[in-house]
Amino acid sequence: MFNIRSLSISAAFTMLATAPLAQELSETGQFIDGVAAIVNEGVVLKSELNRQQDLIIMRATEAGMELPPAHILRDQVLERLIVEEIQRQRADRIGIQISDQMLNQGIAQIAQSNNMNFEDLPALLEQDGIDYGEYRIDMRKQMILEQLKRIEVVNRISVSPREIEACVADLEDNVVVNSNFNLSHILVSVPASATNEQFDEAEQEALSIVAQVESGTDFGELAIRHSDSDTALQGGSLGWRPGNQLPSLFSDVVGEMNDGDISQPIRAISGYHIVKVNEIQGVTQKSEIEQIRVRHILITPDQIIDEETAKQQAQDAYDRIQAGENFGEIAKLMSDDPGSANEGGEMGWTNPGEFVPEFEEVTNNAEIGELSEPFRSRFGWHILEVQERRTYDNTEDLKESNCIQRVRNGKLNNETELWVRRIRDEAFVETRI
Repeated sequence: MFNIRSLSISAAFTMLATAPLAQELSETGQFIDGVAAIVNEGVVLKSELNRQQDLIIMRATEAGMELPPAHILRDQVLERLIVEEIQRQRADRIGIQISDQMLNQGIAQIAQSNNMNFEDLPALLEQDGIDYGEYRIDMRKQMILEQLKRIEVVNRISVSPREIEACVADLEDNVVVNSNFNLSHILVSVPASATNEQFDEAEQEALSIVAQVESGTDFGELAIRHSDSDTALQGGSLGWRPGNQLPSLFSDVVGEMNDGDISQPIRAISGYHIVKVNEIQGVTQKSEIEQIRVRHILITPDQIIDEETAKQQAQDAYDRIQAGENFGEIAKLMSDDPGSANEGGEMGWTNPGEFVPEFEEVTNNAEIGELSEPFRSRFGWHILEVQERRTYDNTEDLKESNCIQRVRNGKLNNETELWVRRIRDEAFVETRI
């Protein structure tokens, strides 16, 4: 049977949230909802708390994992829901929205990564008792929260040229960046502006956890019981990560570790991390891609130019070029693409996946030097010409882009922990259980 957890590590928690739940009933058998916590102008409902808690219990039972006492688990789940509600409110305030098209694309990518068709997904979900409508609601929520994190954390992390240069130099012979790692981790956090005594207490707790793992206690169970990371309820799983995208505090230690090894506590600004290497796979550095050099003309419908007029203008441009007029001059005169119009429609060398699908499909099927018939994309009406194709060794480009990502990821965990702590501290929260 189809396994819903294979869809997405980040979304699995919410996708399963439609499983049968233990609900609170009145004496007449009528379902009673209630408020588990007031969060600013919103609430966390007891029904949501119950269903998320039941989900964790179900997953842990399937995996044969021991859970903490019920009251501790309930506090952990409630805290997660409180933080999610705070984040949801922030996303609403800045106007983050996920359109149906974006949602469909995200779900289609998940389906494709699991070797299935988008159209088959509802039936497969139903086999596991998952309502497709609820699945879409949960996926939309996760995508909104991911966008919020990108705006408020990821995009604000700066990477200097010196950091990139140092990283690229390290890539030449570093075994870590040439491997993929399946990792789990536990975070024993400390408060903001923690004292030395608080760091010492956290270190002792982390050392105790390491000792328990070394004596045979399951790492995942300890993560659920003790970790303050948002991966705690997944047994601390971080999934597969390219070595060149690992946080620096992890990459500094995993290079000396083998499958199944755990690290000693690693001190960071947010507390102490314990890393477990579940599995290591080597990867190849050299990379080649097929690039194309293309030029185009875009006519965009708007309040002045309707759809038919835009299409006709694109056809007029096509006819004039076919009659011998210069493509570049027509593009400068007619194209609505601000990025290429002044360059005569030239878009330079581009990599696979840079264009929207409807544009890329035409470029893939076009012969070199052949002018396309007018076609529609989400941006308007185009004509295009593929000027050249080449196989390009982008290994060095990948090194630089991977280094940017690696440096950013090295800062991401701590920045995210600090961000979550800050927005939690700023919020008004009153628990009702």
